[in-house]
Parts: sequence; C-alpha cells; structure tokens
Amino acid sequence: MKLLNIFKTFRNDESGAVTVDWVVLTAAIVGLGLAVMTTVSGAVDTAANSIEKELGSDVASGIKLNK
Repeated sequence: MKLLNIFKTFRNDESGAVTVDWVVLTAAIVGLGLAVMTTVSGAVDTAANSIEKELGSDVASGIKLNK
C-alpha cells in the first residue's frame, strides 16, 4: 500500500513541469532566431557590400580611396 501511495504522489507532482515548459519555449525562440538569421543573412551581406563600395569611393569629389 505504501508503494502505491508513492507512485500516486509521483504521478500527481507537477513541480518539474514548469521547467520543461521553459526549456521548450527557449528552444523554440532559439530556433526562430536561427531561421530569421538564415533568411536575412543574404540581404544583409548584399547591403554591407553595397555600403562598402559607396564608402570606398568619394562620389562628390571624385577621389578614389585606396584600401
């Protein structure tokens, strides 16, 4: 009878359930962040290269800066 009560108590104990919820939620946020980073990284790279070209040459005075 005592062993049956231990199993019932264990089954009804939900103290670790919140931890599991937070682990799943954190994993979902990290996965979403990775998906966004993968999607946006190409456009960011293109924009960075465009900015680098613009900063590499001075259009107003016609001076070409050496790297």
